[in-house]
Amino acid sequence: MTYTVDAALGVLGALGLDLLVLRTRLVAGRAFWATYPIVLAAQLVANGILTGRGIVRYDPHAILGPRVVHAPVEDLAFGFALVLSALSVWVWLGRRGIDAPEPPGPR
Repeated sequence: MTYTVDAALGVLGALGLDLLVLRTRLVAGRAFWATYPIVLAAQLVANGILTGRGIVRYDPHAILGPRVVHAPVEDLAFGFALVLSALSVWVWLGRRGIDAPEPPGPR
């Protein structure tokens, strides 16, 4: 399986999680799309540093070829899938009133 196929499956899985499984529908709202560019900008900086310095390398046969700030376009798809999945779970848990446990402290 190529990196491109993995990235596409990641996006489809994240969309399925958001729209069908958890039904948070984040991708259908303005708030997600209004704030996603902030995450995307940070991702581009990190990807640019890691791939531009050769810390992370990709097999040219496993990617499409086009790059954005030194990183293959597939990285943008993976980043989208990771952010959407994490936010979907977070919103889903919040809607159910599931909070983090209270930190230990003096009694």
